Amino acid sequence: MCIENLDKNTNKLRYFIAFSYNGASFCGFQIQPNEPSVQETMEKALSMLLREEIKIVGAGRTDTGVHATKMYAHFETEKVPDDQLVYKLNSFLPPSIAVQEIFKVKEDLHARFSALYRTYEYYISLKKNPFTENSAWQLWRKDLDIDAMNSACEILFQHKDFTSFAKLHTDNKTNFCEIKKAVWERNGDELKFTVSADRFLRNMVRAIVGTMVEVGTGKIKPEDLHRIITEKNRNAAGTSAPAHGLYLVDVGYDFDN
Repeated sequence: MCIENLDKNTNKLRYFIAFSYNGASFCGFQIQPNEPSVQETMEKALSMLLREEIKIVGAGRTDTGVHATKMYAHFETEKVPDDQLVYKLNSFLPPSIAVQEIFKVKEDLHARFSALYRTYEYYISLKKNPFTENSAWQLWRKDLDIDAMNSACEILFQHKDFTSFAKLHTDNKTNFCEIKKAVWERNGDELKFTVSADRFLRNMVRAIVGTMVEVGTGKIKPEDLHRIITEKNRNAAGTSAPAHGLYLVDVGYDFDN
């Protein structure tokens, strides 16, 4: 077995898991009643391997269908996982989830609250592509004005309250976020939007992308983002982009302190 017992008087140790997943078959990361989630799937596998009830805390909650190429979660155990736990865990998990690393951290390092930033990427295919049908928004148009979309990105840095891009009726204590990076790039017939912030609201990235596409098509002007954001009204922004084009690609921590 991949564990050994610690002294019974020893406090539980905290471990971080680095992993990735294809969100197509999940209701998101967080456990939902009667729906398959990444969290529940991983907790069941860890609990079986460690022979105790394991609960994991993720760096955030991704919506149904959203993917993650680099996600973190933490869990606590009184047992010491051996160096084969990653291999064994991957053997029990479905092909849609892959664990890259499990490592011990300080007891106060929290996967969600200790995160310094999170980075997402969103992909748009500008022509029909059977190989990206389930991994990028199939928009099929050539006339998107990338320069205008990047001009709109500059406006994001000038604001903090992103209520207009937040899912309605959530339990957020604040809708303030600090966006550190926002840029559109084109590679052939594919667009990539990269956005990084200290935190994100539910549905925020998809709402920004949908609004940016309206800028790219000329439906609204880049400077209209000032009005949309200051209205603090979700109905002022564009329709949310499809979930399957969105990827959580990085979460930053200070592991040295």
